Amino acid sequence: QHSASELILVEDEMTDTEDNEEEDLGVMDDQRSVILHLISQLKLGMDLTRVVLPTFILEKRSLLEMYANFMAHPDLFLSIAAGATPEERIICFVEYYLTAFHEGRKGAIAKKPYNPIIGEVFHCSWDVPKDKVKPFRTNGASAVSKDPTKDFGQDQSACYKLRFVAEQVSHHPPVSCFYCECKEKKMCVNAHVWTKSKFMGMSIGVSMVGEGVLYLMEHEEEYVFTLPSAYARSILTIPWVELGGKVNINCARTGYSATVTFHTKPFYGGKVHRVTAEVKHNPTNTIVCKAQGEWNGTLEFTYSNGETKVIDTNKLPVIRKKIRPIAKQGPLESRRLWQHVTNSLKEGNIDAATEHKHHLEERQRAEERQRAALTTPWKPKYFAKEGDGWLYLNPLWKT
Repeated sequence: QHSASELILVEDEMTDTEDNEEEDLGVMDDQRSVILHLISQLKLGMDLTRVVLPTFILEKRSLLEMYANFMAHPDLFLSIAAGATPEERIICFVEYYLTAFHEGRKGAIAKKPYNPIIGEVFHCSWDVPKDKVKPFRTNGASAVSKDPTKDFGQDQSACYKLRFVAEQVSHHPPVSCFYCECKEKKMCVNAHVWTKSKFMGMSIGVSMVGEGVLYLMEHEEEYVFTLPSAYARSILTIPWVELGGKVNINCARTGYSATVTFHTKPFYGGKVHRVTAEVKHNPTNTIVCKAQGEWNGTLEFTYSNGETKVIDTNKLPVIRKKIRPIAKQGPLESRRLWQHVTNSLKEGNIDAATEHKHHLEERQRAEERQRAALTTPWKPKYFAKEGDGWLYLNPLWKT
Protein backbone atom coordinates (compact mmCIF):
# COMPACT_ATOMS: atom_id res chain seq x y z
CA GLN A 1 0.00 0.00 0.00
CA HIS A 2 1.76 3.18 -1.09
CA SER A 3 0.50 6.62 -0.23
CA ALA A 4 -0.04 9.12 -2.99
CA SER A 5 2.42 11.60 -1.56
CA GLU A 6 5.43 9.30 -1.66
CA LEU A 7 4.62 8.35 -5.24
CA ILE A 8 4.91 11.80 -6.71
CA LEU A 9 7.84 13.95 -5.75
CA VAL A 10 5.97 17.21 -5.98
CA GLU A 11 9.13 19.25 -5.49
CA ASP A 12 10.40 17.89 -8.83
CA GLU A 13 7.35 19.18 -10.66
CA MET A 14 7.67 22.19 -12.94
CA THR A 15 5.06 24.28 -14.71
CA ASP A 16 4.15 22.57 -17.96
CA THR A 17 5.32 24.45 -21.04
CA GLU A 18 3.76 22.21 -23.70
CA ASP A 19 1.26 24.27 -25.64
CA ASN A 20 -0.48 21.23 -27.12
CA GLU A 21 -1.73 23.30 -30.02
CA GLU A 22 -2.50 21.02 -32.93
CA GLU A 23 -2.03 22.30 -36.45
CA ASP A 24 -5.43 22.70 -38.08
CA LEU A 25 -4.58 20.92 -41.31
CA GLY A 26 -7.10 19.52 -43.70
CA VAL A 27 -6.42 15.91 -44.63
CA MET A 28 -3.73 15.63 -47.32
CA ASP A 29 -4.50 13.68 -50.48
CA ASP A 30 -2.19 10.78 -49.65
CA GLN A 31 -3.62 10.70 -46.14
CA ARG A 32 -7.13 10.71 -47.56
CA SER A 33 -6.38 7.56 -49.56
CA VAL A 34 -5.17 5.86 -46.36
CA ILE A 35 -8.41 6.81 -44.61
CA LEU A 36 -10.50 5.71 -47.60
CA HIS A 37 -8.70 2.37 -47.60
CA LEU A 38 -9.34 2.03 -43.87
CA ILE A 39 -13.02 2.97 -44.27
CA SER A 40 -13.45 0.43 -47.08
CA GLN A 41 -12.64 -2.31 -44.57
CA LEU A 42 -15.04 -1.12 -41.89
CA LYS A 43 -18.68 -1.92 -41.44
CA LEU A 44 -21.30 0.39 -39.97
CA GLY A 45 -21.55 0.04 -36.21
CA MET A 46 -18.27 -1.87 -36.09
CA ASP A 47 -16.27 -1.67 -32.86
CA LEU A 48 -13.00 0.15 -33.57
CA THR A 49 -11.25 -0.80 -30.34
CA ARG A 50 -8.82 -3.15 -32.09
CA VAL A 51 -8.49 -1.19 -35.35
CA VAL A 52 -5.07 0.43 -35.74
CA LEU A 53 -5.63 3.98 -36.91
CA PRO A 54 -3.11 5.86 -39.06
CA THR A 55 -0.51 7.79 -37.06
CA PHE A 56 -1.09 11.15 -38.78
CA ILE A 57 -4.44 11.57 -37.05
CA LEU A 58 -2.82 11.34 -33.62
CA GLU A 59 -2.69 14.19 -31.19
CA LYS A 60 0.60 14.63 -29.36
CA ARG A 61 -0.54 13.44 -25.94
CA SER A 62 -1.98 10.40 -24.24
CA LEU A 63 -5.66 10.02 -23.40
CA LEU A 64 -4.58 9.94 -19.72
CA GLU A 65 -3.21 13.45 -20.09
CA MET A 66 -6.39 14.58 -21.84
CA TYR A 67 -8.31 13.60 -18.69
CA ALA A 68 -5.91 15.74 -16.63
CA ASN A 69 -6.80 18.70 -18.85
CA PHE A 70 -10.41 18.43 -17.63
CA MET A 71 -8.96 20.10 -14.51
CA ALA A 72 -7.66 23.17 -16.33
CA HIS A 73 -9.89 25.35 -14.15
CA PRO A 74 -8.98 23.94 -10.75
CA ASP A 75 -10.15 27.15 -9.08
CA LEU A 76 -13.73 26.40 -10.22
CA PHE A 77 -13.33 22.79 -9.11
CA LEU A 78 -12.16 23.75 -5.61
CA SER A 79 -14.93 26.36 -5.32
CA ILE A 80 -17.50 23.54 -5.21
CA ALA A 81 -16.55 22.81 -1.59
CA ALA A 82 -16.93 26.49 -0.73
CA GLY A 83 -20.67 26.47 -1.50
CA ALA A 84 -22.65 27.25 1.65
CA THR A 85 -25.66 25.04 0.88
CA PRO A 86 -26.23 21.75 -0.98
CA GLU A 87 -27.97 23.77 -3.71
CA GLU A 88 -24.96 26.06 -4.18
CA ARG A 89 -22.57 23.14 -4.20
CA ILE A 90 -24.33 21.22 -6.96
CA ILE A 91 -24.71 24.41 -9.02
CA CYS A 92 -20.96 25.02 -8.61
CA PHE A 93 -20.32 21.47 -9.73
CA VAL A 94 -22.41 22.02 -12.87
CA GLU A 95 -20.58 25.30 -13.58
CA TYR A 96 -17.24 23.54 -13.25
CA TYR A 97 -18.43 20.51 -15.31
CA LEU A 98 -19.66 22.64 -18.21
CA THR A 99 -16.33 24.48 -18.44
CA ALA A 100 -14.21 21.32 -18.13
CA PHE A 101 -14.28 20.11 -21.72
CA HIS A 102 -12.93 22.96 -23.84
CA GLU A 103 -9.36 22.68 -22.58
CA GLY A 104 -9.35 18.90 -22.90
CA ARG A 105 -10.22 19.37 -26.56
CA LYS A 106 -7.55 21.76 -27.82
CA GLY A 107 -7.73 23.01 -31.39
CA ALA A 108 -10.69 22.80 -33.72
CA ILE A 109 -9.44 19.76 -35.57
CA ALA A 110 -10.36 16.27 -34.46
CA LYS A 111 -7.26 14.38 -33.57
CA LYS A 112 -7.04 11.34 -31.40
CA PRO A 113 -4.93 11.11 -28.24
CA TYR A 114 -2.68 8.05 -27.92
CA ASN A 115 -4.41 4.92 -26.65
CA PRO A 116 -2.72 4.41 -23.29
CA ILE A 117 -0.95 1.08 -22.92
CA ILE A 118 -1.73 -1.08 -19.89
CA GLY A 119 0.14 0.11 -16.80
CA GLU A 120 0.70 3.58 -18.26
CA VAL A 121 0.39 6.35 -15.64
CA PHE A 122 0.21 10.13 -15.70
CA HIS A 123 0.94 12.39 -12.71
CA CYS A 124 0.58 16.13 -12.37
CA SER A 125 -0.55 18.78 -9.91
CA TRP A 126 -1.80 22.35 -9.78
CA ASP A 127 -1.05 25.20 -7.41
CA VAL A 128 -4.34 27.07 -7.08
CA PRO A 129 -4.13 30.58 -5.57
CA LYS A 130 -6.40 30.62 -2.52
CA ASP A 131 -7.84 34.02 -3.43
CA LYS A 132 -9.16 32.52 -6.69
CA VAL A 133 -11.27 29.95 -4.85
CA LYS A 134 -14.44 31.78 -3.91
CA PRO A 135 -17.81 30.83 -2.55
CA PHE A 136 -20.55 30.65 -5.12
CA ARG A 137 -22.33 34.02 -5.16
CA THR A 138 -19.25 36.19 -5.04
CA ASN A 139 -17.64 35.05 -8.26
CA GLY A 140 -20.33 36.45 -10.57
CA ALA A 141 -18.87 39.19 -12.73
CA SER A 142 -15.24 38.50 -11.87
CA ALA A 143 -15.40 35.18 -13.67
CA VAL A 144 -15.32 37.02 -16.98
CA SER A 145 -13.24 40.12 -16.33
CA LYS A 146 -10.06 38.45 -15.04
CA ASP A 147 -6.96 38.94 -17.12
CA PRO A 148 -6.02 35.47 -18.39
CA THR A 149 -2.48 36.57 -19.25
CA LYS A 150 -1.59 37.55 -15.71
CA ASP A 151 0.71 34.94 -14.21
CA PHE A 152 -0.46 33.41 -10.97
CA GLY A 153 1.76 34.09 -7.96
CA GLN A 154 3.98 31.17 -7.09
CA ASP A 155 3.90 31.69 -3.33
CA GLN A 156 3.14 28.11 -2.23
CA SER A 157 1.54 29.05 1.10
CA ALA A 158 -1.02 31.17 -0.73
CA CYS A 159 -2.00 28.17 -2.87
CA TYR A 160 -4.02 25.01 -2.51
CA LYS A 161 -2.34 21.89 -3.90
CA LEU A 162 -4.41 19.71 -6.21
CA ARG A 163 -2.85 16.38 -7.19
CA PHE A 164 -3.81 14.11 -10.07
CA VAL A 165 -2.94 10.55 -11.03
CA ALA A 166 -4.31 8.53 -13.96
CA GLU A 167 -3.60 4.91 -14.85
CA GLN A 168 -4.57 2.54 -17.65
CA VAL A 169 -5.84 -0.43 -15.65
CA SER A 170 -7.09 -2.68 -18.45
CA HIS A 171 -6.35 -3.17 -22.14
CA HIS A 172 -9.38 -5.22 -23.30
CA PRO A 173 -11.68 -3.45 -22.55
CA PRO A 174 -9.62 -0.24 -22.52
CA VAL A 175 -10.27 1.23 -19.07
CA SER A 176 -8.62 4.40 -17.76
CA CYS A 177 -8.91 5.53 -14.14
CA PHE A 178 -8.11 8.89 -12.65
CA TYR A 179 -8.04 10.26 -9.14
CA CYS A 180 -7.63 13.86 -8.04
CA GLU A 181 -7.48 15.28 -4.51
CA CYS A 182 -7.03 18.47 -2.53
CA LYS A 183 -6.25 17.62 1.09
CA GLU A 184 -6.88 21.12 2.44
CA LYS A 185 -10.33 21.36 0.87
CA LYS A 186 -11.08 17.75 1.90
CA MET A 187 -12.33 16.87 -1.56
CA CYS A 188 -11.41 14.27 -4.13
CA VAL A 189 -12.74 12.73 -7.32
CA ASN A 190 -12.39 9.12 -8.49
CA ALA A 191 -13.37 8.04 -12.01
CA HIS A 192 -13.11 5.08 -14.35
CA VAL A 193 -13.83 5.40 -18.06
CA TRP A 194 -14.02 2.71 -20.69
CA THR A 195 -13.83 4.17 -24.21
CA LYS A 196 -15.77 2.38 -26.94
CA SER A 197 -15.30 3.53 -30.53
CA LYS A 198 -17.82 2.84 -33.25
CA PHE A 199 -17.69 3.44 -37.00
CA MET A 200 -20.70 5.45 -38.24
CA GLY A 201 -19.99 6.08 -41.92
CA MET A 202 -18.67 9.62 -42.21
CA SER A 203 -18.02 9.89 -38.51
CA ILE A 204 -16.60 7.93 -35.62
CA GLY A 205 -18.42 7.84 -32.28
CA VAL A 206 -16.59 7.34 -29.01
CA SER A 207 -18.71 6.59 -25.97
CA MET A 208 -17.25 7.03 -22.53
CA VAL A 209 -18.72 4.25 -20.40
CA GLY A 210 -18.25 4.50 -16.66
CA GLU A 211 -18.66 7.15 -14.03
CA GLY A 212 -16.92 9.40 -11.59
CA VAL A 213 -17.65 10.27 -7.99
CA LEU A 214 -16.82 13.58 -6.36
CA TYR A 215 -16.45 13.29 -2.57
CA LEU A 216 -16.87 16.39 -0.39
CA MET A 217 -15.80 15.11 3.00
CA GLU A 218 -16.75 18.17 5.03
CA HIS A 219 -20.34 17.83 3.90
CA GLU A 220 -20.38 14.03 3.66
CA GLU A 221 -21.68 14.35 0.10
CA GLU A 222 -20.99 12.18 -2.91
CA TYR A 223 -21.79 13.35 -6.43
CA VAL A 224 -21.95 10.62 -9.05
CA PHE A 225 -21.51 11.82 -12.64
CA THR A 226 -21.16 10.38 -16.15
CA LEU A 227 -19.38 11.66 -19.29
CA PRO A 228 -20.68 12.54 -22.78
CA SER A 229 -19.87 10.76 -26.02
CA ALA A 230 -17.53 12.35 -28.57
CA TYR A 231 -17.92 12.26 -32.34
CA ALA A 232 -15.25 12.84 -34.96
CA ARG A 233 -17.17 14.30 -37.91
CA SER A 234 -16.35 14.67 -41.63
CA ILE A 235 -13.35 12.39 -41.35
CA LEU A 236 -12.47 12.74 -45.05
CA THR A 237 -12.20 16.52 -45.21
CA ILE A 238 -11.38 18.59 -42.12
CA PRO A 239 -12.39 16.44 -39.18
CA TRP A 240 -13.84 18.15 -36.11
CA VAL A 241 -15.13 16.94 -32.78
CA GLU A 242 -18.49 17.38 -31.18
CA LEU A 243 -19.81 16.10 -27.89
CA GLY A 244 -23.21 14.49 -27.62
CA GLY A 245 -25.56 12.79 -25.24
CA LYS A 246 -27.17 13.29 -21.88
CA VAL A 247 -25.16 13.05 -18.68
CA ASN A 248 -26.35 12.93 -15.10
CA ILE A 249 -24.98 14.33 -11.87
CA ASN A 250 -26.58 13.01 -8.74
CA CYS A 251 -26.22 13.55 -5.00
CA ALA A 252 -28.34 10.97 -3.16
CA ARG A 253 -27.73 12.53 0.25
CA THR A 254 -29.08 15.99 -0.59
CA GLY A 255 -31.70 15.00 -3.17
CA TYR A 256 -30.22 17.32 -5.79
CA SER A 257 -29.51 16.15 -9.31
CA ALA A 258 -28.61 17.71 -12.64
CA THR A 259 -28.94 16.67 -16.25
CA VAL A 260 -26.58 18.06 -18.83
CA THR A 261 -27.39 17.56 -22.52
CA PHE A 262 -24.73 17.97 -25.19
CA HIS A 263 -26.63 18.59 -28.43
CA THR A 264 -25.20 17.29 -31.68
CA LYS A 265 -25.69 19.55 -34.67
CA PRO A 266 -28.79 18.69 -36.70
CA PHE A 267 -28.21 17.70 -40.33
CA TYR A 268 -29.54 21.02 -41.63
CA GLY A 269 -28.95 24.34 -39.92
CA GLY A 270 -28.61 24.53 -36.19
CA LYS A 271 -25.65 25.47 -34.05
CA VAL A 272 -22.64 23.37 -33.08
CA HIS A 273 -21.35 22.63 -29.57
CA ARG A 274 -24.65 23.50 -27.86
CA VAL A 275 -25.21 22.38 -24.31
CA THR A 276 -28.13 22.80 -21.93
CA ALA A 277 -28.42 21.86 -18.27
CA GLU A 278 -30.83 21.99 -15.42
CA VAL A 279 -30.37 21.45 -11.71
CA LYS A 280 -33.27 20.03 -9.77
CA HIS A 281 -34.21 19.47 -6.15
CA ASN A 282 -35.95 16.10 -6.47
CA PRO A 283 -37.98 15.96 -3.21
CA THR A 284 -39.80 19.19 -4.14
CA ASN A 285 -39.43 18.75 -7.91
CA THR A 286 -38.16 22.32 -8.33
CA ILE A 287 -35.65 23.47 -10.90
CA VAL A 288 -33.12 25.69 -9.14
CA CYS A 289 -30.82 26.53 -12.05
CA LYS A 290 -30.77 26.34 -15.83
CA ALA A 291 -27.84 26.77 -18.17
CA GLN A 292 -27.40 27.04 -21.91
CA GLY A 293 -24.72 27.96 -24.40
CA GLU A 294 -21.70 26.31 -25.98
CA TRP A 295 -19.31 24.12 -24.00
CA ASN A 296 -16.37 25.76 -25.77
CA GLY A 297 -17.88 29.26 -25.90
CA THR A 298 -20.21 31.30 -23.73
CA LEU A 299 -22.44 29.73 -21.08
CA GLU A 300 -25.36 31.49 -19.43
CA PHE A 301 -26.71 30.42 -16.05
CA THR A 302 -30.13 31.41 -14.71
CA TYR A 303 -30.94 30.82 -11.05
CA SER A 304 -34.32 30.35 -9.42
CA ASN A 305 -34.15 33.84 -7.86
CA GLY A 306 -33.96 35.36 -11.34
CA GLU A 307 -30.24 36.17 -11.19
CA THR A 308 -28.10 35.30 -14.19
CA LYS A 309 -24.40 34.79 -14.75
CA VAL A 310 -22.34 34.44 -17.92
CA ILE A 311 -19.12 32.44 -18.17
CA ASP A 312 -17.02 32.76 -21.30
CA THR A 313 -14.83 29.63 -21.43
CA ASN A 314 -12.39 31.37 -23.78
CA LYS A 315 -11.71 34.09 -21.22
CA LEU A 316 -11.38 31.86 -18.19
CA PRO A 317 -7.79 31.87 -16.97
CA VAL A 318 -6.19 28.46 -17.46
CA ILE A 319 -3.97 27.39 -14.59
CA ARG A 320 -1.12 25.36 -16.05
CA LYS A 321 -0.47 21.96 -14.58
CA LYS A 322 2.87 21.05 -13.06
CA ILE A 323 4.63 17.93 -14.23
CA ARG A 324 8.04 16.36 -13.62
CA PRO A 325 10.62 16.65 -16.41
CA ILE A 326 10.79 13.54 -18.61
CA ALA A 327 14.24 12.69 -17.21
CA LYS A 328 12.68 12.28 -13.75
CA GLN A 329 9.66 10.27 -14.90
CA GLY A 330 9.29 6.51 -14.60
CA PRO A 331 9.38 4.35 -17.76
CA LEU A 332 5.58 3.93 -17.80
CA GLU A 333 4.69 7.60 -17.35
CA SER A 334 2.83 8.95 -20.39
CA ARG A 335 5.21 11.63 -21.60
CA ARG A 336 8.31 9.48 -21.19
CA LEU A 337 6.62 6.41 -22.66
CA TRP A 338 5.40 8.24 -25.78
CA GLN A 339 8.30 10.72 -26.10
CA HIS A 340 9.72 9.24 -29.34
CA VAL A 341 6.28 9.19 -31.00
CA THR A 342 5.65 12.76 -29.85
CA ASN A 343 9.03 14.05 -31.02
CA SER A 344 8.62 12.37 -34.42
CA LEU A 345 5.14 13.89 -34.82
CA LYS A 346 6.55 17.32 -33.89
CA GLU A 347 9.21 16.91 -36.56
CA GLY A 348 6.55 15.85 -39.04
CA ASN A 349 8.24 12.46 -39.45
CA ILE A 350 5.15 10.25 -39.65
CA ASP A 351 7.09 7.09 -40.57
CA ALA A 352 9.31 7.33 -37.48
CA ALA A 353 6.25 8.06 -35.30
CA THR A 354 4.49 4.99 -36.73
CA GLU A 355 7.59 2.89 -36.09
CA HIS A 356 7.87 3.97 -32.44
CA LYS A 357 4.15 3.50 -31.87
CA HIS A 358 4.29 0.01 -33.43
CA HIS A 359 7.20 -0.87 -31.15
CA LEU A 360 5.18 0.12 -28.05
CA GLU A 361 2.12 -1.83 -29.21
CA GLU A 362 4.19 -4.92 -30.01
CA ARG A 363 5.77 -4.81 -26.57
CA GLN A 364 2.32 -4.59 -25.01
CA ARG A 365 1.11 -7.61 -27.02
CA ALA A 366 4.16 -9.67 -26.08
CA GLU A 367 3.70 -8.93 -22.39
CA GLU A 368 0.01 -9.78 -22.70
CA ARG A 369 0.82 -13.16 -24.29
CA GLN A 370 3.29 -13.83 -21.50
CA ARG A 371 0.71 -13.05 -18.80
CA ALA A 372 -1.85 -15.26 -20.55
CA ALA A 373 0.65 -18.13 -20.68
CA LEU A 374 1.40 -17.78 -16.98
CA THR A 375 -2.26 -16.96 -16.18
CA THR A 376 -1.17 -13.97 -14.10
CA PRO A 377 -3.69 -11.15 -14.43
CA TRP A 378 -2.38 -7.58 -14.66
CA LYS A 379 -2.27 -5.82 -11.29
CA PRO A 380 -2.64 -2.03 -11.45
CA LYS A 381 -0.42 0.10 -9.26
CA TYR A 382 -2.83 2.75 -7.96
CA PHE A 383 -6.36 1.38 -8.44
CA ALA A 384 -8.23 -1.75 -7.40
CA LYS A 385 -11.31 -3.27 -9.01
CA GLU A 386 -14.41 -2.88 -6.88
CA GLY A 387 -17.72 -4.17 -8.24
CA ASP A 388 -18.19 -2.72 -11.72
CA GLY A 389 -15.79 0.10 -11.04
CA TRP A 390 -12.29 0.88 -9.93
CA LEU A 391 -11.19 2.73 -6.80
CA TYR A 392 -7.99 4.56 -5.99
CA LEU A 393 -6.10 2.53 -3.36
CA ASN A 394 -5.61 5.34 -0.90
CA PRO A 395 -8.43 7.88 -1.32
CA LEU A 396 -8.70 10.88 1.00
CA TRP A 397 -11.79 9.53 2.73
CA LYS A 398 -9.88 6.40 3.79
CA THR A 399 -6.98 8.22 5.39
